[in-house]
Amino acid sequence: MQQLAGVAAVGLWLALLAAAAAWIRRRHLEQEGHDLGREWSRKLVHIGTGAVVPLAWLLGIDRLIAVPAAMAVTMLAAINHRYRLLPAIEDVGRNSYGTVAYGAAITILLLAFWPQRAAAVCAGVLVMALGDGLAGLLGARFRSPSWQVGEQRKSLLGTVTMALVSMVVLLLLAQGPWPAPAPTALVVIALVATALEQVAWLGIDNLTVPIVSAWLWSGWR
Repeated sequence: MQQLAGVAAVGLWLALLAAAAAWIRRRHLEQEGHDLGREWSRKLVHIGTGAVVPLAWLLGIDRLIAVPAAMAVTMLAAINHRYRLLPAIEDVGRNSYGTVAYGAAITILLLAFWPQRAAAVCAGVLVMALGDGLAGLLGARFRSPSWQVGEQRKSLLGTVTMALVSMVVLLLLAQGPWPAPAPTALVVIALVATALEQVAWLGIDNLTVPIVSAWLWSGWR
């Protein structure tokens, strides 16, 4: 019963995220323009999806449920990427597999660490969800010096936001009763995640940032 309740809670959260993203996209399309609307809706899903992992941890969802569920969501993301069934999630003005890579990263981390090292999974996912998500929003919203990395434009504000938010997320997560790296190691992990986020070709950072961050958290004692 507890497992069913946990799955229902996670499913409800994801459904609310999708509905909110669709509403935001529609509202901005009507009032403020297409580019802003699609960016806000995508980032809402990007940030909100990160909450699924700590929610699953809190609710005690078993590995035998968490891993297949993550695989299923990743497959649905791939289908949506191909057919644009929910444009609020995939409506991006560049060729990117970021949503699929994000789901794949969560699936890989669950396979590798769940639930014995759930903190490592949370570290990797939350750094990507909050750090990259807020960096994308602020970097696109406010002007600052920028540079080109491949086909991606990166800004100073977005990069600094990624680094600072990642450090805060990791430092807060390390306050729990579970094993965690030392504060200096957490700063290094945040900087590594920030460097990996610079290489975002086809959305590959959605795969590399969570996996490397979680791996460093788990291995750095």
